[in-house]
Amino acid sequence: MKLKLSYKEILFQFFVVVLLGVLIAFDKDHYHFRWIKIIFLINYVFIAMIFNYFLLPQYYYKKKILKFILFSCIFLALAIVIEEFVIEKIFFPRSRGRHFNLFASILDIVPVIFLFVTGKFIWDATVKQNKIESLNRLMVESELDYLKQQINPHFLFNNLNNLYSYAIENSPKTPEIIIQLSSILRYMLYDCREKTVSIYKEIENIQAYVQLSELQLEGKGKVNFNVQIDSDHYVAPLILIVFVENAFKHSLGSQSDNIIIDIDIHCSNNELKMKCSNTFESKNNLKQEEGGIGFKNVATRLLRLYPEGHQLKVTNENNLFSVNLTIQLNSLIQ
Repeated sequence: MKLKLSYKEILFQFFVVVLLGVLIAFDKDHYHFRWIKIIFLINYVFIAMIFNYFLLPQYYYKKKILKFILFSCIFLALAIVIEEFVIEKIFFPRSRGRHFNLFASILDIVPVIFLFVTGKFIWDATVKQNKIESLNRLMVESELDYLKQQINPHFLFNNLNNLYSYAIENSPKTPEIIIQLSSILRYMLYDCREKTVSIYKEIENIQAYVQLSELQLEGKGKVNFNVQIDSDHYVAPLILIVFVENAFKHSLGSQSDNIIIDIDIHCSNNELKMKCSNTFESKNNLKQEEGGIGFKNVATRLLRLYPEGHQLKVTNENNLFSVNLTIQLNSLIQ
C-alpha cells in the first residue's frame, strides 16, 4: 500500500493531535501539563494512524466490514496491552501497573481513538465532496462548450447556403456578405473563448448578423433593432443571437412580404432584457422553430449558466412568434 498525504492533511492531523494532547494532558485544576499523559497519547495516536491509513482505506471504504471489525478489535486490544503491560508498568509500577483494569483502559483508549478516526472521516468526506464538485464543474463546462460549438456550425450552415445562392446569381452583394460573415466568425472563434464577453461586443456581433440577414429581405419587410445599455456588463456569449437568427430564419421561410422583426435589448443594473418577435404565416409549421438545434441549445445553456437567474418565455399567437428573455447577469454560475 502506497501512502500519499498532502501537506494540508498533515497539518490537519497535526492540529487534531495537538488539540487532543492539550485536552488530555492539561490539568485545568492546577494549570499545568501532565507530561506523562503525552506518553499515553503517543500510544493512542499510533493505533489511530493504523485505523486512519490502513483499516479505513483497505477494509471499511472497500465494504469489507467483517474484516474491518476483526482488525479493529485486534488493534484496540494491542493498544490496551501496550497501555496496561508496558506504559503503566514503566511509569506506574506501584499503582496502576500492579492491576489489570480492562474497563478503565477501554474508557481511556476508545473515546480518543474514536475522535481521531472521526477527524479522518471528516477530512476524507470533505476531500471527496470537493472532488465531486470539481468533477461536476468540469462536466458542466464540457457540456457548455459542446453546446456552444454546436451553435457555430448551425449558424455557419444557414449562412453558407445563403452565400451560395448569391454567388450563383453573381449578386453584387456577395462581397458584403462575405465581409459580414467573416466578422461574425471572427467573433465566434476568438472573442467567445471566455465564459463571458462584454455586452457591447455581443451587441456588435448581433448588429453584424442583422445587417447580414437584412440583405435577404430585399424589400420583403423591415427590421426594428433597439438597444439601450447603461454601462458595460458581461454576459455568456452566443445566447442572444440564437433568437435573432431564429426570427429571420422562420419569417423568411414562411413569408414573401410584410415581414416584421422587432429586436429590443435593454441592459441596466445587472439585468438584461431581450424581446425578439417575428411575424409568420400561420400555414408554416412552427415545430421546427421551437425545436431547432440552436433554440434547444440556448435553452440548455441558460439552465446551466443561469439556473436561478433567468426567465425565458415563448409565445406563439396571432401570427406573431415572440421570445422574452430576462437574465440576472450576476447570477452566473462560476
